[in-house]
Amino acid sequence: MGFLDIDNVTKSYGAVEVLHKVDIAVEEGEFLVLVGPSGCGKSTLLNMIAGLEGITSGEIRIKDRVMNGVHPSRRNIAMVFQSYALYPNMTVGKNITFGLEMHGTPKPEREKAMKDVAQLLQIEHLLDRKPGQLSGGQRQRVAMGRALVRNPDVFLFDEPLSNLDAKLRVDMRTEIKKLHHRLGTTIVYVTHDQIEAMTLSTRIAVMFNGYVQQLGTPKEIYDTPANLFVATFMGSPAMNVLKVRLEERNGIPHAVMAGADGGERALAMPHAPAAARSYLGREVMLGIRPEAITDPEGADRNARNIQPLANTVGVTEPAGADTFVTMTLAGKDCVARMRADADVRPGQPFDFAVNMDKAVLFDIETETRIA
Repeated sequence: MGFLDIDNVTKSYGAVEVLHKVDIAVEEGEFLVLVGPSGCGKSTLLNMIAGLEGITSGEIRIKDRVMNGVHPSRRNIAMVFQSYALYPNMTVGKNITFGLEMHGTPKPEREKAMKDVAQLLQIEHLLDRKPGQLSGGQRQRVAMGRALVRNPDVFLFDEPLSNLDAKLRVDMRTEIKKLHHRLGTTIVYVTHDQIEAMTLSTRIAVMFNGYVQQLGTPKEIYDTPANLFVATFMGSPAMNVLKVRLEERNGIPHAVMAGADGGERALAMPHAPAAARSYLGREVMLGIRPEAITDPEGADRNARNIQPLANTVGVTEPAGADTFVTMTLAGKDCVARMRADADVRPGQPFDFAVNMDKAVLFDIETETRIA
């Protein structure tokens, strides 16, 4: 049982079920990110926690209190919206304390809470301004201040950074993470941005088509994706997914595929999961992250199984700290992530190094990871 329990929750609109038996237990102080593409159900789930949407079946509990049917004002939650939702005719200070005033909090307490939050968010100099005089980042800080001042049990963030430019999003991500570390608050955060999900969360729920595809830490989600959707959705550039044939050679499973020249390439997998044995002689999907394919000098020195791969360089993309190299493998484009100074040129033969410790296998039909 968690601090916030989402227990077998479903949501239907008429005959259409849009959320299917969602089970998530959020511990006190945890930062849970709901991530997925548009229409996957993440914002609907957040609105159900907030009380803005009804629950078709199941229970939502906060501190072991059932929230089904409880009015949003009685849930002791605070929500930060994508649109900021500030009152344009009120000053920043009034926006921050308005909720406290509506709940009958005495003025001295309101003033102290406002000053404490303003100092925490470094917006003391903005308290007398109106929202129309603020930048997007400043408005978002005010919206966060309005939530923080209430000292709720759970903070809910609904894509709060999507209206900001790229640099400001990075800055605000850092500020939100600092706040979480400092205050130890329980946060449920919705985003479609997998970088936000990876950098902010203590745990991630990856959602698609109304189902939680995988729930785990950022490392678990990234290194051991439950299925092909999670594997390709999380990570930038995305995981390479190649159709290969599993063969046993000298007692060791090998992933066999075609190289750029059409010739055979075989990558040994001595540490393949035990279940992979039942797939010998069959086709499976091999997942390998771009950073696990590099040049021999840049390969992970702690890896148990670095496999050589002779292939032809297709396209090179210098990206500052890295160089991305695209080659043809198993009839598909495959991306490798090299050091910035790696000597690779389009059209040249190159000896790649593949860290097969990081390889993941998926069943072609079910698309689930072979564990």
